[in-house]
Amino acid sequence: MEISLTGKRALITGGSRGLGRAMAETFAEAGADVAVIARDESQLQETVAALQSIRPMGKFVGISADVSEASNVSRAHGEAVDFFGPVEVLVNNAGTSNAQPFLQVDDQSWLHDFNLKFFSAVQLCRLCIPDMQRQSWGRIINTLNSAAKAPSAKSCPTSVARAAGMAMTKALAGEFAADGILVNALNTGLLVSNQWVTRWEASGGDQTFDEFIDAMGRRIPIGRMGDPQEFANLALFLASDAASYVTGAAINIDGGLTPVV
Repeated sequence: MEISLTGKRALITGGSRGLGRAMAETFAEAGADVAVIARDESQLQETVAALQSIRPMGKFVGISADVSEASNVSRAHGEAVDFFGPVEVLVNNAGTSNAQPFLQVDDQSWLHDFNLKFFSAVQLCRLCIPDMQRQSWGRIINTLNSAAKAPSAKSCPTSVARAAGMAMTKALAGEFAADGILVNALNTGLLVSNQWVTRWEASGGDQTFDEFIDAMGRRIPIGRMGDPQEFANLALFLASDAASYVTGAAINIDGGLTPVV
């Protein structure tokens, strides 16, 4: 089955590396025009160049913004709409894991985590949904993680922010299904990304990066860590008409690691 996003306009936060970049490239290959939001200007330029090499006639733009700041969210959305028109596919993908013992998480850490991972998604949904309603078509994909369903000890504030994102996914799915707007979440497990490069560097051990990833993968039932392309393939399905009867789902993409469905 060939999945097409030809003519669709997608906005992806955290889109310049890792899972976000994999989605941007996969959507571009499927025919979508793509706006990516991220903080690192050089990474954005590199990502846009990669997208243009995939589809030279496509419309691609990188927007530098820290979406933990509300004013930046509205500005970035406005720049995307000015560039290619109303957003039809919204992917809320910003945020890295921040898991600490509860008593070590201060108020500022709670606020920053929720602003980055939850309230930025709230704001972008509020900005994009009216245009989706006018077109009677829209897709919203929220990148969460397995802690949204099965939080472990010492997983705050991320597990709580992601659980809020999962609740919002279900609430919006029910509210806007009649408008042709489908809202789903992808709950990540251990997928190879820049976060793991950082953790490998911080480990200070004698392992190569590949050895480090192999060791992490042995704790997963499927026996390995996931690849960003595997995540992007599922996101592409949810963004397309092929998933026209799927809404309100929070799908684990974790190799069987999460102990709940």
